[in-house]
Amino acid sequence: MKKLWITLGILALLALMAFQWVKSFQNNAVGYEEGINKQWANVESAYQRRADLIPNLVNTVKGYAKHEKETLEAVIKARAQATQIKIDPANLTPEKLAQFQKAQQGLSGALNRLLLVVERYPELKADKHFLELQSQLEGTENRINVERNKYNQAVQVYNTYIRRFPNNILASMFGFKPKAYFQAEKGAEKAPKVQF
Repeated sequence: MKKLWITLGILALLALMAFQWVKSFQNNAVGYEEGINKQWANVESAYQRRADLIPNLVNTVKGYAKHEKETLEAVIKARAQATQIKIDPANLTPEKLAQFQKAQQGLSGALNRLLLVVERYPELKADKHFLELQSQLEGTENRINVERNKYNQAVQVYNTYIRRFPNNILASMFGFKPKAYFQAEKGAEKAPKVQF
């Protein structure tokens, strides 16, 4: 009878230890995943700030560069496309992230073309309102980069946690899957050609 109680005690202790391990894994994985969700929201917020600045920038340029209608329309169209793509951070696959990045790159390209157009209008480049908007836009681009880096850090912590043994066993049982990283744009590995 004494052996039975000892055996039951050992089994209860092992069951309690297993429960604590599973509980700890689940709570940590959920915490890391929520960190990713929060950071993704920060990324979207930074992109939204950029999208919110664009109409003011376009309207300011419009007053000076009336015959640049095609460039202005391209910026407005790219902004609309970029703001239409919404991604649920719980289902952030590499394909969806690539689609999001492509739309944002389209907007970045349109903004770059708009800023090149501005070079032809010295009176616009001197306009206080335009300079302030341009400064805000540059600051926002920096924010976007910072938030993307923080997002990648959160993804790295989460992915490492769920891929380590024995956590990978529980991760597959509970449906925790690796999250996608922001990647550099295609061609970013090549230095841009500068000509004077």
